[in-house]
Amino acid sequence: MLAIIGGSGLTQLSTLEIARREVVRTPYGEPSGALTFGRLRERPVVFLARHGYGHTIPPHLVNYRANLWALKHAKATGVISVASVGGIRDDFGPGALVVPHQIIDYTWGRKSTFFEGGDEGVHHIDFTHPYDEPLRQRILAAGMATGEHIVNGGVYAATQGPRLETAAEVNRLERDGAELVGMTGMPEAALAREIGLPYAAINVIANYAAGRGASEKGILFDSIEVVLQDAMVRVRRVLEEVCKS
Repeated sequence: MLAIIGGSGLTQLSTLEIARREVVRTPYGEPSGALTFGRLRERPVVFLARHGYGHTIPPHLVNYRANLWALKHAKATGVISVASVGGIRDDFGPGALVVPHQIIDYTWGRKSTFFEGGDEGVHHIDFTHPYDEPLRQRILAAGMATGEHIVNGGVYAATQGPRLETAAEVNRLERDGAELVGMTGMPEAALAREIGLPYAAINVIANYAAGRGASEKGILFDSIEVVLQDAMVRVRRVLEEVCKS
């Protein structure tokens, strides 16, 4: 059963045939909300809104450990994260869909491991390639099947939030090799790896990052909602196709 974590712009799957909702208690506290079980294209799916179903949880306060543990407990076999991001590359403009292949983590203070020593011990994971390649390829194939152009690869910078970045910070991210910037990719991806959940992401570029393109003088928030509304319709089509594969 595939798990889908929805971010900004995807707090629900309108095409999901809902069967039930379940509140899951975890050793790590409360997840962002109840798990929604249903079917997409006749395939079982479990959905979770990362920021809560009313979008009330900021990125630095998301209980990533509880979310991933709950999905594993629900027998998910893989996780697709949907997240809105800022585009740093010139060709990563609003509305583009990207399946990233690498991460640079700039977050701090978040609970980033299930293994904190003591009785839990210490557990090191290989994170050379942070996203599951077979799941990435399923997403890319679904994009081709639906006629949706999806960029194969991008370096995702995970920043702390909830504020957006300064233009100087984006310049630094670019020098570091980042091509996209968001606030929720870590520690989510690493936690999924720790508990053996294949994990990949669809990044929806909501705007140019600070100091880039139309955001050269500031982020135009009014346009972001319009971009996301259109892009999430396309994302849903891709997700439906992924469920068929």
